[in-house]
Amino acid sequence: MMFVAIGGFFGAIARFWVSNQLNKKPFPFGTLLVNVLGAFLLGLLIGSETGENSRLLFGTGFLGAFTTFSTWLFEVKKMDVKKAVFYIAITVAAGFLGTWIVM
Repeated sequence: MMFVAIGGFFGAIARFWVSNQLNKKPFPFGTLLVNVLGAFLLGLLIGSETGENSRLLFGTGFLGAFTTFSTWLFEVKKMDVKKAVFYIAITVAAGFLGTWIVM
C-alpha cells in the first residue's frame, strides 16, 4: 500500500507539471503526452521482469496518477466534434502503439 501511495504522490506532481507546461490552447498536448508516455512506460514495466513492489510503486502508483482518463474526457467534451475525434483517435492509437512496441 505504501508503494502505491509514494508512486502516486510523485506521479500526480509529474502530471501537474507536464500539464502546466504543455496544455496551452488550442490543443492539450500535455494530457496527450502523459497518457501516451504512461502507456509506453507501463508496457515497458509489464514486459520487464520486475518484482511486485516495483509494479506497485511505478505501475499502479506513479503511472496510475501520471496518466489521466478523467482529464482526457473533460478536454474531449470541450472540443468541437472534428477536433475531439482526432484527439480520441490519436490518443488511443498512440497509446496502443506505445504499449505494443515494448511488449
